[in-house]
Amino acid sequence: MLLVLKYILITLVLLYVVVAGAMYVAQRRFLYFPDPVRTAPAAAGLVGVSELVIPTPDGEKLIAWYRKARPGQPTLLYLHGNGGSLAFRAETMRKYIEHGRGMLMLAYRGFSGSTGSPTETANVADAKLAYETLIRDGVKPRDIILYGESLGSGVAIQVAKDEKVEGLILDAPYTSILELASAEFPWLPVGLLLKDRYESIKYIHDVHVPIFIMHGDADEVVPVEMARRLFAAANEPKEIKIIHGGGHVIHDGPTFAFVNGWIDRLRAGKLLARD
Repeated sequence: MLLVLKYILITLVLLYVVVAGAMYVAQRRFLYFPDPVRTAPAAAGLVGVSELVIPTPDGEKLIAWYRKARPGQPTLLYLHGNGGSLAFRAETMRKYIEHGRGMLMLAYRGFSGSTGSPTETANVADAKLAYETLIRDGVKPRDIILYGESLGSGVAIQVAKDEKVEGLILDAPYTSILELASAEFPWLPVGLLLKDRYESIKYIHDVHVPIFIMHGDADEVVPVEMARRLFAAANEPKEIKIIHGGGHVIHDGPTFAFVNGWIDRLRAGKLLARD
């Protein structure tokens, strides 16, 4: 009987090691869900939006959609979530450019025709390349607002701590991918295995620009409590808007109005730190 139990235990241990090893090797397939199809802005119904091809130092080519801001308006550097494509977010872009905002929406590696494969290091470096693209086009740092959607919130925070921008918008942000993965796979030593950690809760302390956080309290992907904790850790001035009944990354009329209204107040200098 003891021998049987020993063999069962050994089998379970070996099975655990195999599964953990497979998860380690394939972990980025669980994190990134790119749609590689390249779509022209015009084909997505966007008029006056240009497609940019941004070369990277390591030989990859990044696709981005760009529309200049009207005079006196800011430009949003939009960093999207972990799935889909630029075309999937065409209506989001349309809302802002119809109000005169400029926008550069970057496709991570492997998304929307961008070459290469996404990683945390690459995504942050590529977002900084997109930032530099705006600077070279004559956009002033004081006119650039970072917008991070879901996974992109972790990218945007890291850019905001290193580059000069006017403000930072975080849509459905998380404290860290490490914490999310640990909750999803409590039976795995995630802290030892995870490569792309996006530890926003650590980096947010080094961001010193106005911050607006938006999150749905019915978000089934990122718990709203993570947004609240990130907000508590952020420097002033900061605001948070919890959308009652809102799911993960919602871009309907009311949420656009919240973000757009915050941008108006930011530009008017009406955001004040709380006592």
